Amino acid sequence: MAEKMKLDVRKTLLIGFGFMATSIAWAIYDPYVSKLLSEKLTGSAFIFQMGQHLAERYPSLLAFMQAQGEDVGKAGSFTLVPLFVGIIMTFDNVFGVIFQPLFGRLSDRTHSRYGKRRPFIFIGAPVAAALFILIPRMQTVPALMTTVILFVFVMSTWRAPVVALMPDLTPPALRSEGNAIINLTGGIGGLIGMFAGTLLCIVFGFNSKLNEERPFVFILGAVVIILGTLVLAFFVKEPDSRLQAHAAKEGFDLEQAKKKEKEKLKSLKLSKGEKTSLAFMLMTLFFLFAGSNSIQTFFALFASEILGKTTAQATLMLGVFGLASLAAAIPAGKLGTKFGRKKMILSGLSGFIIMFTLYAITRQMWLMWPALIVGGVSNMFITVNTLPLVLEIGGLEKVGTFTGYYYTATFSAQVAAPILYGIVRVLTGTYMSLFVFCPVCFALALLCITQVRHGEALPLQAVKDAQMQDA
Repeated sequence: MAEKMKLDVRKTLLIGFGFMATSIAWAIYDPYVSKLLSEKLTGSAFIFQMGQHLAERYPSLLAFMQAQGEDVGKAGSFTLVPLFVGIIMTFDNVFGVIFQPLFGRLSDRTHSRYGKRRPFIFIGAPVAAALFILIPRMQTVPALMTTVILFVFVMSTWRAPVVALMPDLTPPALRSEGNAIINLTGGIGGLIGMFAGTLLCIVFGFNSKLNEERPFVFILGAVVIILGTLVLAFFVKEPDSRLQAHAAKEGFDLEQAKKKEKEKLKSLKLSKGEKTSLAFMLMTLFFLFAGSNSIQTFFALFASEILGKTTAQATLMLGVFGLASLAAAIPAGKLGTKFGRKKMILSGLSGFIIMFTLYAITRQMWLMWPALIVGGVSNMFITVNTLPLVLEIGGLEKVGTFTGYYYTATFSAQVAAPILYGIVRVLTGTYMSLFVFCPVCFALALLCITQVRHGEALPLQAVKDAQMQDA
């Protein structure tokens, strides 16, 4: 009887340090960079002149904004800052769509003594860490913009390679378990980033109202990035890919046969009902991620304007959301398997809509905390079950294709959402509109998923295993 394979948990945890490094960077980037951009762009003469021009050309729109609560009388113009913040905050997603697949493919073809993936990490991560430290130190809009653009570009050069390390070094049958550990380390990195500002204020006595902790938060993030890179350098051994390249030549015919088989599978057709379910599922994903991405991008600005919170306090609140999500991760998967993934997604969307709408109507501060907790749990109920539902519409034979559909929908939403909400914020004149915009997005997602009739047939583990094997 063959001995059952066991996951090397220690090695997988060490690989996870790379994912932790990327997670802490983005957990800090969203709230702090959006706040920095808002501060710098508020003083921009160019944006002021654009707003003044629009105010003169469309006085009725100016009157509408004032009626919604926007104090534009002093400036005599529209407040276009939120729109520009939204546009700039899409850069990381745009760069992710363009450059991540490119550098992922480049790493596939790289042959070095350090392996395929680690050379990209060894170069990209330290450069990203250095740029990360510089971001809060830039005093002018052009300098800040240049640094932000360089940072998101460099991050996109090593994100795909670091994610690919675990599947490379883990047997296909164990990749689902490995993926769970990788996501856990990423979640821990995200929480560290969210709690960083508050922890620094407590330990070193920084005044968060004066943003004294801000540069040190970025330094902490950069230190974790470097530590993650060092762990991968000294404790994770990737095979010499030059030897693998030589061996691959001998298996060329087998590879060609596999390609032909994949081409054959691509020709498989979906039924009319499956196509309809897929279309509505992709629309569900778009509206869902439009709502959730808007929260991540603009919550710090909402907390500052509406709640009177500092950025450190805002990230602490997001940390509560993250903790609730992390706690719900395993139960969400088990409940989805037991009761059905569609039901869990519906319950998650309902939780979001109810709690966010209640807060928007009452504006009671005490409701914000249960809204964040329920929102975190709801987020995981949805996130854990959406990808399997999409994959199962196409079946195991088309996992790769449908994974592509999934990420196309989610990345499209993440590119569009900050711009869409930026426009909403300009027109409504208040960040309180965030808690109207997001429930509307979630309600549209809920309406769309009620039209999904397929995707419950296959067990979660089978879908995860097939997805990993395709990768």
